[in-house]
Amino acid sequence: MKLAFSLTVCLLGLAPGFLSSAEIDFSKDVAPILETNCVSCHSGDEPAGDYLLTTKEDAFESGSGGAILPESPEDSMFYTMTVLPRTDEQLMPPLRSGGPLSKNETEILKTWIAQGAKWPEDMTLKARAKEGPKFASPDDFELVKKIHAKIIAQAKKEQGDPANYKNTIPVTEVEYEMIAIPGGEFVMGSPATEELRRLEEGPQTKVSVDPFWMGKCEVTWDEYEPFMITQVDRRKDGSRIDFDTKSHTIVDAVSQPTPPYTEMSFGMGQHGYPAISMTQHAANKYCQWLSAQTGHFYRLPTEAEWEHACRAGTTTAYSFGDDPENLFDYAWFYDNANEKYQKVGLKKPNPWGLHDMHGNVMEWCADQYIPDYFEKIQNSTKNPYIKPVSLYPRSVRGGGWDDDPDRLRSAARRGSEAVWKQQDPQLPKSIWYHTNAQQLGFRIVRPVKIPSPEEMYFYWNSAKDVY
Repeated sequence: MKLAFSLTVCLLGLAPGFLSSAEIDFSKDVAPILETNCVSCHSGDEPAGDYLLTTKEDAFESGSGGAILPESPEDSMFYTMTVLPRTDEQLMPPLRSGGPLSKNETEILKTWIAQGAKWPEDMTLKARAKEGPKFASPDDFELVKKIHAKIIAQAKKEQGDPANYKNTIPVTEVEYEMIAIPGGEFVMGSPATEELRRLEEGPQTKVSVDPFWMGKCEVTWDEYEPFMITQVDRRKDGSRIDFDTKSHTIVDAVSQPTPPYTEMSFGMGQHGYPAISMTQHAANKYCQWLSAQTGHFYRLPTEAEWEHACRAGTTTAYSFGDDPENLFDYAWFYDNANEKYQKVGLKKPNPWGLHDMHGNVMEWCADQYIPDYFEKIQNSTKNPYIKPVSLYPRSVRGGGWDDDPDRLRSAARRGSEAVWKQQDPQLPKSIWYHTNAQQLGFRIVRPVKIPSPEEMYFYWNSAKDVY
């Protein structure tokens, strides 16, 4: 009867004082709270704060000790850190992990400790996914239709042939530059005779792409960090908790990342350096965020667009020729990058004025990565695009600062991997960060032809529901 009474209190949200009279059952009342909110970060070989929360011995003795003091909840960090203000950096679990706990959950922990913190000796906790509340996100197809209308209206104001341009991100006043890339046919892939080429780079195929603009440089932290760090309470999907259609704009409605667990430049530099370690979903959402502000449609390049822009009319292994010794003039890679990325735009550009297409950071493309890409596009060589159907692998191009010259060739291809999230302690893993992919960045494109709202929605959300 006491257990049933306890669960009824929890479900009905009765007053904390009323709860304290009920006996708390660790297995039924406490363990579910810990397994869905705490254990994913406080388990494994490198638990947060060196504090393990899988067994009774670990919970009472690991870390600095004294986390749980039976019969003294007000002196137990295990409880006191769960009732800190939501903006406090010491709050557990933190906002980025779905914190704070509900009032009933914190009261259960408090009462459990006050009653002696009984924990079965043979019980080991295991992390489990937390099911969040159901809610309607403002970042939906209706939002995309509004952004599409803004893009169409903006296009009517702009006349003339595509040309290079500079633009400023309205909400941050950060400048970026776009290069006009001519459409046309080119031979995609590498010839069988190219040194160190791989099977997935052919057979060479003549394809055609429509004209577009591409970012002169990789997206930098100056551009990306204001999108990533917003000081706004967000759900795990990145939507604002406080969103109100009356006081917020279409830009506010775009999902943005939850706060990262660590400093995401990893000490390699920020001002003028490429942004890194974002998921493809995060890169897609940046494109949507930028589009909502500027009235221009931005997205990730397809593999075909990326290689067309990288080659810039050339047919050699690199946009400057076949000799990898010349990479020192055009690229940051294993032999000259000093084990870190470098500021964008310092090396020579390719013939069309694009910097760092070879090296520095490898760049997201919009396609699903498949080894037999060239076989699949034989019947669709105009604007080829492999629409994603699963999260892994997605296409990445260009090679990075820790790569050898062969991975920097114009035709070199690779796919994303789940291991890029290995250090992420969340369960389920974050939809925003690839903490282990410190060579990974992106650049944006803007097609001259404006797609439909349905196409825009797919580009910006192709990785939304598959994590």
